[in-house]
Amino acid sequence: MQKYILFIWTVLLGLVACSKDESYQIEGKLTQLQDPTLYVVFENESAKAIDTITCETDGTFKLRHKTGDFHTATLFFENRTRVVNVFLEKGKKIKITGDITNPKLLTIEGGSSINSQLTDLRKASANLWKEQAKLLYQIDQKAKNPIEEADLIAKLTNINHQLAEEAVVYIKKHTDKAVSLALIQYFFTNPDDTREADELLALISPELRTHFLYKELEEYSARTKRTNIGEEAPDFKVKNVHGQEFKLDTVKHKYTLLAFVPSWEGKTKLTDPYMVQIAQKHPEKELNLLVVTMDNNCNQIRNYLQSDSIAWNLVADSAGQATALMDLYNVSELPLCYLIDKDKKILLKSENSLEVNDVLDELLGE
Repeated sequence: MQKYILFIWTVLLGLVACSKDESYQIEGKLTQLQDPTLYVVFENESAKAIDTITCETDGTFKLRHKTGDFHTATLFFENRTRVVNVFLEKGKKIKITGDITNPKLLTIEGGSSINSQLTDLRKASANLWKEQAKLLYQIDQKAKNPIEEADLIAKLTNINHQLAEEAVVYIKKHTDKAVSLALIQYFFTNPDDTREADELLALISPELRTHFLYKELEEYSARTKRTNIGEEAPDFKVKNVHGQEFKLDTVKHKYTLLAFVPSWEGKTKLTDPYMVQIAQKHPEKELNLLVVTMDNNCNQIRNYLQSDSIAWNLVADSAGQATALMDLYNVSELPLCYLIDKDKKILLKSENSLEVNDVLDELLGE
């Protein structure tokens, strides 16, 4: 009899375990929402999943994602102009409420404890976050007035500095909290300099060094150092849209310009005047110019290139080539150029094609 009761108890425990909710649930209610479409990107170190839902007219939404093992989700509202980041835990519901016009001050509850801790920290500095949002909007409106824009950027820099200083104080006092890792990731992942992030990461308690955020920050630091000026350029092999192979390790006695661009269809066409100047002034015998675009329609790109007077050496994102190169070269913004010297050392990293043009003129002559 006792064996029978034990068997039944074991079966019941198994049923309870099987019925445990392992999905990711995100819901909320937002005010001032104009566009009902919501895009959600679930992520871990090696995978992504994307969902799209429509919010109700009163700003409510509810999403459940049942597959995968994810750490974070990024929610894009208002035609992707408002971004909200949340930290996930399976089976734990996340609720988001507030005014979408200032996403940094939304109330985020549930999921990982990092969510509520970040909410409390941001509300304690609400005036700075509101001022930051206001300045970002004003800068966007003053883009055609360089003097006013420069004044607003200076004010924004000061606000960001104050927020970063507050983050440092918190991190140093709470080295045993995972939210400190989130603050390092948000404020101090500089694509050109890892020193501040490295110094803060060294303070983190050993118990947190298996946390996924700690591992991401370590990897980010290593990846950034890999593409510092003076380092040997990471090797790669790609095929351009015409099927011709390009290998960095076979390039000898020439400079290489690796230019990452978002798209030739929009505002950043390959007819960028400085990029055209570079292609026209510096022939292939002295400069390898490789343009990497996030577009992936190779047939359309080839048709476009046929009508161009310049024989562009262009790599598209077919088979994920551009994405892989962006990861290899730690590209966090577009456009971005790497100038690699004859010894395969990184000579210049710049988002300014005019600066790249001037440096090439000095190196190769006009």
